[in-house]
Amino acid sequence: MAEFTDAIALLKADHRKVEKLFEQYEGTSGTAAKKKLAHQICVELKIHTAIEEEIFYPAYRGKIEDDTLDEAYVEHDGAKVLINDIEAGSPEDDFYDAKVKVLSEEITHHVHEEEMPSEGMFAQCRKVEDVDLVALRDAMLARKEELMAQEESGGLPLAEPRAVKLVTA
Repeated sequence: MAEFTDAIALLKADHRKVEKLFEQYEGTSGTAAKKKLAHQICVELKIHTAIEEEIFYPAYRGKIEDDTLDEAYVEHDGAKVLINDIEAGSPEDDFYDAKVKVLSEEITHHVHEEEMPSEGMFAQCRKVEDVDLVALRDAMLARKEELMAQEESGGLPLAEPRAVKLVTA
């Protein structure tokens, strides 16, 4: 557990891992390889958004700007819609590569918002003195392990949007 100094270090490591997976996807050809990488990306993002939304964000509600947290939830929801669509599809489908590309762009934007020096979410969180980032890390790692075990034993459920309501005709 000491591999990550605190919760923010854990989240940043997740960001770097997903960025590498998106880079690999862009350089990949072949249906099976693309499908496998896209699935890896989706699993990583489902787990990452879950630990942020279940543990990290609630710890800072009322302690950092509400707008920052609200935007993060909405950004997650936009990603979740694409994640579910990508997971349900195949690289042979129309727009599949475009969906992965747009998901990558959305994640890049979200990561920038979280990691911006001085005004980003993580910078705001570091200024909060009454949240134990090491205890948060431990809780997030435990939840991450549970979700990874769930993925290995049959798969994670659909990514559920929290702030955005899906409207059907």
